[in-house]
Amino acid sequence: MALPVVVLALSLVGCGPAEGGASGPIAERTVNVVATTSMIADLAREVGGDRVEVEGLMGAGVDPHLYRPRESDVARLVGADLVLYNGLELEGKMGEVLEQVEGRGIVAEPIAEVISEDVLLSPPEFSGSFDPHVWMDVALWKRVSTAVADALAALDPTHAETYAANAAAYQTRLDSLDAWVRQRVAEVPEDRRVLVTAHDAFNYFGEAYGFDVRGLQGLSTATEAGTADVRDLAAFVAERRIPAMFVESSVSPRNIEAVQQAVRARGFDVAIGGNLFSDALGDPGTPEGTYEGMIRHNVNTIVGALAPAE
Repeated sequence: MALPVVVLALSLVGCGPAEGGASGPIAERTVNVVATTSMIADLAREVGGDRVEVEGLMGAGVDPHLYRPRESDVARLVGADLVLYNGLELEGKMGEVLEQVEGRGIVAEPIAEVISEDVLLSPPEFSGSFDPHVWMDVALWKRVSTAVADALAALDPTHAETYAANAAAYQTRLDSLDAWVRQRVAEVPEDRRVLVTAHDAFNYFGEAYGFDVRGLQGLSTATEAGTADVRDLAAFVAERRIPAMFVESSVSPRNIEAVQQAVRARGFDVAIGGNLFSDALGDPGTPEGTYEGMIRHNVNTIVGALAPAE
């Protein structure tokens, strides 16, 4: 349904989690967490452990830039003890609903906004806005995990030590993951570290791991790529003789395929190097259905396509 109808539905629902969700002292039951994206849902499960029941609104392949909340989402949101969302305008079309939820006394935390503005990236074409794709830098996602632990501890202080311990254990794994990423990308010579994707979801990855990132559509997939964008990117790829470009699981491949054809028209054959997970994890139950598995898949795909053949 259109967003105004969802907001109206929200206004007709009760005033908080006691009416729609679990009741009783929170220390004596599991905490009902609703997360917007699959990355955040995965993080909430890691930090919350057995203390939480997590529902994710957006599944595999769902683009959070374009996602419109449904009426069924309203019941989940108002029945939650805690709503976790990315913030930084990632969930652009959910903004009004999230404001309504917060106005009804439900705790809603924009967890990526824990990162200080001097660390966040703000491309010139998005003056005044910050790049929301912070999960692409493993070290930044580690910081965000602390924000999740803090939010759970504030809501359920009886189990604050449990959340802190879970977060610390997960952060140790993220340290190992970050070290693995750096080891793998070192296999790609510096002059080949150019990552061309459907939209600018990988700027933090490029900043952290030394890649020149070129996204066709900009930070949000709500911005359509034009003919000039395709032409300019094709000229860049052909001039630099970049061996591969990448499609994304949550973005239609047609624009990257248009760039590929435009590059071929310039006399250079660029490959589609594989499918990267950008704004959503893979299917539940698959390795790519977790944050760690998604990062490993992306890095293996990038290195496999860009590193010179032996």
